[in-house]
Amino acid sequence: MERTLFDDDHELFRRSVADWITADVVPHYLQWETAGLAPRSLFADAGSHGFLGMAVPQSLGGGGSDDFRFNVVLAEELAAAGIGGAGLGLTLHNDITTPYFLTYCDEDQRNRWLPGIASGELITAVAMTEPGIGSDLASMTTTAIRDGDHYVLSGSKTFITNGINADLVIVAAKTDPTQRHRGISLMVVEAGMAGFDRGRNLDKIGLHSQDTAELFFNDVEVPVANLLGDEGAGFGYLVSNLAQERLSIAVTGVATARAALGWTLEYAKERQAFGQGIGSFQNSRFVLAECHTEVEVAQAFVDQAIVALNAGSLTVEEAAMAKWWCTELQGRVVDRGVQLHGGYGYMTEYPIARAYADARVTTIYGGTTEIMKEIIGRSLGL
Repeated sequence: MERTLFDDDHELFRRSVADWITADVVPHYLQWETAGLAPRSLFADAGSHGFLGMAVPQSLGGGGSDDFRFNVVLAEELAAAGIGGAGLGLTLHNDITTPYFLTYCDEDQRNRWLPGIASGELITAVAMTEPGIGSDLASMTTTAIRDGDHYVLSGSKTFITNGINADLVIVAAKTDPTQRHRGISLMVVEAGMAGFDRGRNLDKIGLHSQDTAELFFNDVEVPVANLLGDEGAGFGYLVSNLAQERLSIAVTGVATARAALGWTLEYAKERQAFGQGIGSFQNSRFVLAECHTEVEVAQAFVDQAIVALNAGSLTVEEAAMAKWWCTELQGRVVDRGVQLHGGYGYMTEYPIARAYADARVTTIYGGTTEIMKEIIGRSLGL
């Protein structure tokens, strides 16, 4: 089905992104996967090409467009090239953390941080999850108690994307520990602050080139000037940004499913078994037909959600639908692709194998499938 989501500007941007990925990312990607970390230079390189901070005002070094379709193009091209780990670091920086800086920074903060965010000189992360609390953010125990012109931040966070490389970490903490939701505030912790320590780069099943870290805050003195927005309003800020975060995950989910389908189709046309291409067997055709149909149907929903996000009308429930459906679809299609690849599907030299490992976490991060269904179910009055 023909997509009508993009115009000529987006397609020109797509060609630039694809050329950059082919020339500057793909040749190094397996090395980064083995190392367990993409280099900081990846962000600076992306920024120099205009692939970061597209929504940052031009006066501050960004692209000056809040059209989320440019973010979508970058995510789709990274997925098409099988750049899972390093790609997540870039999309988190663009789609998930940058909106906090754009929306909640005061003028001084915008001037301090946004140019570096757009150039890739300042890598960003957001630290919400703590050991033992999972999706129950209101139960966080990290505290930030005001003492004059600074907050004393104490606690720990885990599973933090870009945690090793990050220069700016948006930390959710209790400024009023007697409250649950209304006691949460957001503040920016900068690399080098005394008492801010990074733990190990966590050893994950997949997404190896995307650094995921434990972060520790041992009485870190965070200036009041680093508070994002109003004290006590942090939970509302987190919720208001979840729709775009979850749509971003859905975009990558369906794009990865499409890429996996493409790799599998190519393999099925070339691989011979019993004197004929494996794609000519009825079971193979049926499996691929199912995958193709599911991807097309999901894409239509996601494209409409992107239109709604740009219009400011995407609901939390619609974003939850897109997130759970597309990440579960990603897992199904990649799994079927591995099966049709046979033994080669289990070899990490093939992108389908790496995509299989990368896909498993997508139904967990950004809110589990079960949490997404709970959100949708409550919206039905249940």
